[in-house]
Amino acid sequence: MARIMVIEDEDNIATALDFLLTRDGHEHDRLETGAGAVEALRKARPDLVLLDVMLPGVSGYQIVQDLRADPELSKMRVLMMTARGSRVERRKGLELGADGFIAKPFELSELRAEMARVLELRP
Repeated sequence: MARIMVIEDEDNIATALDFLLTRDGHEHDRLETGAGAVEALRKARPDLVLLDVMLPGVSGYQIVQDLRADPELSKMRVLMMTARGSRVERRKGLELGADGFIAKPFELSELRAEMARVLELRP
């Protein structure tokens, strides 16, 4: 199973993700803010980051941009999540280097499928 870092400030969504990830056998941790996220990811080295776009401190867009600019972290798999699932938001996330993008609220089966797809991209 995968090691996953959830970066999500909304407790109800984080709780649902915790339930799903635990049930599916994944190891996971959570950050509630974007501030310090890159440093935390450098230490944790997760297989996948579930990254909210709208975060206090530093946006998910900035975090994915920082990851892609860092040679040590540039291959880290990132699945972005947003409540504003517009085409513009999706395109921006993918252009900045996200491996996938999912709109909230999402069906658990949809999230599972997208996580599996992104994890298959691992080098």
